[in-house]
Amino acid sequence: MGEDHPRNTKPMLTSRRCGAKTRSGLPCQAPAVTGKTRCRMHGGAAGSGAPKGNRNALKNGRFTREAIARRKALRSLIRQARKLVEQIE
Repeated sequence: MGEDHPRNTKPMLTSRRCGAKTRSGLPCQAPAVTGKTRCRMHGGAAGSGAPKGNRNALKNGRFTREAIARRKALRSLIRQARKLVEQIE
């Protein structure tokens, strides 16, 4: 499509462009969705994006505050046990 195509009107040519990087590393040149910074293919469409809050952490529970605190306490106990073993030897 050349620049003289009927769809290449001034509003289309002057609209804001999507800033997402393509696989080639160049910015996407598709027009951004009204009121957003991305085109419909890169997250500008309604309903796209992550859910509100951090519900993704609850898929397996590995990164909840409680699980992180449990691992931290366990590492502390292991360090103490190693020190005790070194003192005994």
